[in-house]
Amino acid sequence: MYVTPEQIQATNKANVEAILAVANAQFAALEKLATLNAGVFRGAFEDSIANTRALLGAKDVQEFVSLQNAFAQPAVEKAIAYSRSVYEVATTTNAELTKVAERRVSEWNENFVSLLDKVSKNAPAGSDVAVAAVKSMLAAANSAYDNFNKVAKQATEIAEANVSAATETVKGLAKPRKAA
Repeated sequence: MYVTPEQIQATNKANVEAILAVANAQFAALEKLATLNAGVFRGAFEDSIANTRALLGAKDVQEFVSLQNAFAQPAVEKAIAYSRSVYEVATTTNAELTKVAERRVSEWNENFVSLLDKVSKNAPAGSDVAVAAVKSMLAAANSAYDNFNKVAKQATEIAEANVSAATETVKGLAKPRKAA
């Protein structure tokens, strides 16, 4: 059994495509984060200027304190929105990278099974048991990998629910309270 130059070329091409897919996903995530950060910093700068002007226009201490309290709620909501946006970018990127990895694992499995089939055709009599054992181990590994992916997806769903619950809790705690 020989490896042909075409097989080597196809493998190299698949590896380069996988690397490029990962690089593209990472670049897209960095681009989204840079855009998000630029918008947040611009907004924070503009808000701080407007808030400073409003505070400088306060006529007494009570107005000054009430203005500060009024500024707190929008700031908390913006921080929550920012963290949610960063989380969304991270989960989207993770999903894209997972798809790339799953494609590569699938291709590897197909190639390995194909190789096993070729080897078993040219193998001496009695080696069928060994080939079947390797195929069984591969099936078990694939099953474990699928189960791991299901657990990881469930953990992600739980984390998303916890983030949402924590967000609502923080929003509730950040609401201004009236003095007694």
